[in-house]
Amino acid sequence: MNDYTAKDLSDNEPEDNENNDNDKRAFDEMNSQIQLVLQDMKDKFQIMSDQILSRIDDMGARIDDLEKNISDLMIHAGLETPDK
Repeated sequence: MNDYTAKDLSDNEPEDNENNDNDKRAFDEMNSQIQLVLQDMKDKFQIMSDQILSRIDDMGARIDDLEKNISDLMIHAGLETPDK
């Protein structure tokens, strides 16, 4: 059986409130840091996504140019008639 009295238990309340305040501050700080890391990751993924889409567009333009050049070469070689 515990030998605590009501006074003994009430003496711990301010310390518990202080611990709760410290825990809340630590949680808020950790939450803020996590939010910063997640935002940074989101920004980096957006940059990478934009770069990938840009490269895909460039590759599409190069493929279109290549098809046109091949068609021009085939017309010049007489293997194909020009489309009008």
